[in-house]
Amino acid sequence: MKRRMAQLPLHTGRAPAWLFRRMTRLAGAVTMAIVEEYGPAEMLRRLADPWWFQAFGCVLG
Repeated sequence: MKRRMAQLPLHTGRAPAWLFRRMTRLAGAVTMAIVEEYGPAEMLRRLADPWWFQAFGCVLG
């Protein structure tokens, strides 16, 4: 079994309202595309992966 460690710091600031709205819409669109293509179990598997989750956050902004 491979073991890895990641330092994934959280942003401590706040997103402006306009950016938060855009991020929410983008997250919904990406989530729906993955669920439609691969199913809800795959979306949950991806969200549980810290590397994928961090990358998803970077994509959203």
